[in-house]
Amino acid sequence: MHTSTAVRPGLHEPVLAGVVTALVGFTSSFAVVLAGLRATGATPEQAASGLLALTAVVGIGIVLLSLRYRLPVTLSWSTPGAALLAGASIPAGGWPAAVGAFLVTGILIALTGAVPWLGRLVARIPQHLAQAMLAGVLLPLCLAPFQSLGSIPLLVLPVIAVWLAASALVPKWAVPLALAAALAVIGFQLTLHGTVIEPSSLVPTLTVTLPTLDPAAVVGIALPLYVVTMASQNLPGVAVLASFGYRAPWRPALAVTGLGTAVVAPFGGHAVNLAALSAALSAGEGAGEDRDRRWIAALTAGVSYLVLAGVSGALVVVVGAAPAGLVEAVAGLALIGTMATAVTASFGDARGRMSGAVTFLLAASGLSVLGIGGAFWALVGGLLVRAALERKAPRG
Repeated sequence: MHTSTAVRPGLHEPVLAGVVTALVGFTSSFAVVLAGLRATGATPEQAASGLLALTAVVGIGIVLLSLRYRLPVTLSWSTPGAALLAGASIPAGGWPAAVGAFLVTGILIALTGAVPWLGRLVARIPQHLAQAMLAGVLLPLCLAPFQSLGSIPLLVLPVIAVWLAASALVPKWAVPLALAAALAVIGFQLTLHGTVIEPSSLVPTLTVTLPTLDPAAVVGIALPLYVVTMASQNLPGVAVLASFGYRAPWRPALAVTGLGTAVVAPFGGHAVNLAALSAALSAGEGAGEDRDRRWIAALTAGVSYLVLAGVSGALVVVVGAAPAGLVEAVAGLALIGTMATAVTASFGDARGRMSGAVTFLLAASGLSVLGIGGAFWALVGGLLVRAALERKAPRG
């Protein structure tokens, strides 16, 4: 009798932590994913398909890895990658070219696990430049909540107020609660205007797009997406697990996420990776005192993602009915913390501030040359400035 009562709390904690991991991971960034897919040419149906495919594959990948290795390994979609897409433009080859770039990204991620020198090459990219590129890409998105104050103040103010209050009281729930506030505002607007949503449209569906390989899209989308996913998600994801005493199964994880990315690409998914920030929810003490049972939290998170995949279609339809600028405002709020971290990393070392500044400004500029977006040119420009000005800097 005493033994059974001791087991239940041990299961309760990791299961609850897993559910929270999935809910926070999904609700805090799915609006960013939709914005990124739409910016690269997806129709609302194709963007909804991409979200469904990503959510399902993330869930399946977590279940496979947690069962196989009995470790709290969690996956997510690339939120920084989606933000990068949101700041990009539709490639010359249209949506099929973007899908082709997603496919190449998946191949590169898988190769990184299989070919050791490729992983070392990625690790050699100066971290402050990768973070500066990410910060520049995020800047226009993070301005959206405040720009919306000028166009739809009465709709955006309640969302920002909820976000601020939650950030002070329950920080990890700040963005999900802001999303809930936005959904309430959308519901009020729909009721006010008598808009009726057909129940059949709430069912999630998959849409297949035949990928095309366009050189400009590969260079302008696939390479920056790969770099930002590796530098801002996969490598930090390994570090988060290590901070809790776990050694991530690096090669198998990259094989699963790379293959997963390649599988979801024709359905509109952009990139799957190791979870970074949300990984702490399943690997930390909140998942129970028994470290050997925290893998149950990851397993629960995977199952929860599969459940969320079923409601993704309804969320897309409701979000699609939102007033212009409201969803972008939620996405911007979701990324402010990420941008602050990226800016700090970009300019933390005085010896690299010039290259960091050039990278940041190029990424934020929206520059497009030869059909290749600013994220790629930002890295090129930052590396050139670093080589020209900072290599000779004294290392006092």
